Amino acid sequence: MAKRNSSPDSTYDVVLIGGGIMSVTLGALIRKLQPSWKIRLYEGLSDVALESSNPWNNAGTGHAALCELNYTPEMPNGTINVAKAININEQFQLSRELWDHLISAGDMPQEGAFLSPTPHMTFVWGADNVDYLRRRYEALSVHPHFEGLEFSEDPEQIAQWAPLLTLERYGDQPLAATRTTAGTDINFGRLTSNLADYLRESGVDIKLQHRVTNLKQQHDGSWKVSVRNNEWNAVERRHTVNARFVFVGAGGGALPLLQKSGIPEIKGYGGFPISGLFLRTTNPEIVAQHNAKVYGKASVGSPPMSVPHLDTRVVDGEASLLFGPYAGFSTKFLKSGSLLDLFTSIRPGNILTMLSVAKDNWDLTAYLIREVTTSKEGKFRSLREFMPTANPKDWEFITAGQRVQVMKTKPGARGGVLEFGTELVSSADGTIAGLLGASPGASTAVAAMVKLLEKCFPEQYEQWEPQLVDMMPSLRGAYSPPQREEDDDLPKVLVEF
Repeated sequence: MAKRNSSPDSTYDVVLIGGGIMSVTLGALIRKLQPSWKIRLYEGLSDVALESSNPWNNAGTGHAALCELNYTPEMPNGTINVAKAININEQFQLSRELWDHLISAGDMPQEGAFLSPTPHMTFVWGADNVDYLRRRYEALSVHPHFEGLEFSEDPEQIAQWAPLLTLERYGDQPLAATRTTAGTDINFGRLTSNLADYLRESGVDIKLQHRVTNLKQQHDGSWKVSVRNNEWNAVERRHTVNARFVFVGAGGGALPLLQKSGIPEIKGYGGFPISGLFLRTTNPEIVAQHNAKVYGKASVGSPPMSVPHLDTRVVDGEASLLFGPYAGFSTKFLKSGSLLDLFTSIRPGNILTMLSVAKDNWDLTAYLIREVTTSKEGKFRSLREFMPTANPKDWEFITAGQRVQVMKTKPGARGGVLEFGTELVSSADGTIAGLLGASPGASTAVAAMVKLLEKCFPEQYEQWEPQLVDMMPSLRGAYSPPQREEDDDLPKVLVEF
């Protein structure tokens, strides 16, 4: 076995695992709050933002609940519950404030490098859906966060907003749409790279093609981090470093590493991997006719993950349109992962949870089977429901990133539950934490990492809070902390691509 090298100089205050939006966001916050701390980031691939943060592995929606119907469920009494929509919107505004602060300080380029103002719309058809959308608009539009939201049932008005939705749509079927110009399209890959550049320039040691293979806590509470160097010309293939705090922000790779850490808090957690496809067109004549992210409503009986949306995408200055997502299944936990990932994640502590979730979610299994077995022609028909003039020759299928949904022990009961959001898992002593789950993910990364700071660094947080408020004024009383998923009985989004 190759010797693992470790020296006194290889002790870090913080080790970040994974080169995605979560790790670089946490790194940026800590660098601002504690500029003297020694930080290292490990990424197993050849660059940052090559997995879920890559622009073609997600839809790039700046999720602010402006158009997503999942966040505004209809309650049994007929009212529209907007609590989660307001919460998600507040979390996204927190992200905008941090980005603006970093830009103003000269730490990142102007937001045009990664963010494009793009209207957000919701589009539905059928009398019941039109009625629901009208009531949703009435409930949201009175809130200051949703000022400027417009509603219309006029096909001519909708055609002005997004011509491709109504062109050659015949018949007298009721239509309705909402629209706001406050929406955004975000290149999370570019944003992640910008934040990584800031970290490098501020002294953070970023190691690419270095994969963390094991985590072991020492007697003093610090962590021994075992790393494999996969660079082709590496002199030493394996080494270890010590870390006073470890953040596992490795996307689908977070669960296996947290399991290896042995912290009792990860017992009972499992992962359910889901892949996805998009249809994409770069035909300039088609792209020029659509400037919006338009979300619809999932078909009756379909899970929230099937919500269709026709999106403007701007990646490095080039515009295209995406439609989807179409769900798929792979046992990989990462796009670059192994087909054995799901099986090797099964442990004595989570097998009952996973079996219970499988038993209680046959509808999801049936949906995934239908999605995987649907022909390309069948998939294309769902695009034509949105865009009647769509022609297959103009569109291509692209593979989205892998997502791993959280399965965990059901609180206060036997069995397990499939979680539909992100889940922060941390040790009791606050020396290690990881983020599991998928949605709304990147858009609310700042809120998630502020929550982590408060939970894992309670003594320092009181000192940090004035500086955090200076960077993000919404933290001054107006911001509502993210809801605990287990306390939230509202329907949740299964996964966002």
